[in-house]
Formats: sequence, structure tokens, C-alpha cells
Amino acid sequence: MVSSPLATLAHYLVGEFENQTQAAAEPAWYVHLRLWQVPVPSLSSEHTYTLFLEQASVAASKPPYRQRVLQLTEVADQLRGQYFALAQPLKFQGAGSDASRLADLSTADLVALSNSTAEIRYQPLAGSEYQFQAALPDGQLCSFTYDAQRRYVYLGFDVAPENGTITLLTYDKGVDPDTGRGLWGALMGPFRMIKQKVLKWS
Repeated sequence: MVSSPLATLAHYLVGEFENQTQAAAEPAWYVHLRLWQVPVPSLSSEHTYTLFLEQASVAASKPPYRQRVLQLTEVADQLRGQYFALAQPLKFQGAGSDASRLADLSTADLVALSNSTAEIRYQPLAGSEYQFQAALPDGQLCSFTYDAQRRYVYLGFDVAPENGTITLLTYDKGVDPDTGRGLWGALMGPFRMIKQKVLKWS
């Protein structure tokens, strides 16, 4: 039975999500995305939950992209989510829908990122349910190198039960560090992802 806030958060986040309703209502601003958040038991423990994340454009029918790893922990009663890049993201492409491809995923495949640890706040709801809010502290931007250029991204999400399922709001967006202008991602507000398929920790 799910009990602790950390275990509840992990339970909420694993699964397959889509923003189909949002994309249909506002197609000029939101692409129809499918997001996979898959358990990685080999990198998880009683107090650490590790998820493999990737997404795909449903309309474009192209291979999944933006492979990354999110590790959830609790330190001194503070929930944290640390994001990692993958040294060889194409090696794990498609693992969102085929978790067997994660069998060889190890800490050696993870690339630490600057300012990539989100603080996660939570508040109880009815019964044993919670609402969670994750954000990088003090307006920090996560940074990484891509195509020989330094890129900056804001990371954050809210997740909670809603109408019998789980709603995940994702705020991730690329940012120009000099002007603060958003470059891609959640430019007009968060992507509203609704859980379509439940996955369980094995």
C-alpha cells in the first residue's frame, strides 16, 4: 500500500501520459505529446526511486526524443528530484514503451547536470492523497552542452490526483540566460499531461 509522500510521488509519476485534450483545444500553442515515465528498478531502492523519461510528438509520428533520468529521494524530510542526461541517449531510445531496453542502464550511463536538483513541496489532500510541486530553487536554470553550445532550461512540475486519474503539469522550457526569454517548451503555460496507462514498480 502506498503510504509515504516519497512513495506516493513515485506512484503518481510512473506511467504513460498525454496532453491530447489540451492540444486539441489550443493547437497553436500545444503540440500533442506522449510522455513515458518508466521505473528503473536496478537504480532504485527503498528510499530512492529512479525513472527513465522520454517523450514523442504524436502528430509527427517520429521516434521518441529527450531521453533523461529523474531520481527521487528524501533528505532531512525534504523531497528532491535530480535530473540526469544520458551519455548515449539513442542507446535507450524507445525504452519508454519497451522497458526491457533499460536492463543495462547503470550509473555509468548517467551524466550529472549543473543545477539539476528540484525541490519538491507537497501538501496532503483527502484521504492518503497528496499534491506535489517541484521546481529548481531560487530561479536557477539547469544547464548542459548540446551541439557544442551551452543550453539552459527551466525544470518543474506539479502532480496530483484529479477526476480519478493523475494530472501532471510540466513547466520545462528552454531559456535564453541573457534575456530570460523562453525559447521552446512550456512558453504559454504548463503542458497538461493526463495519465493514460498505469505502470507499477516491480
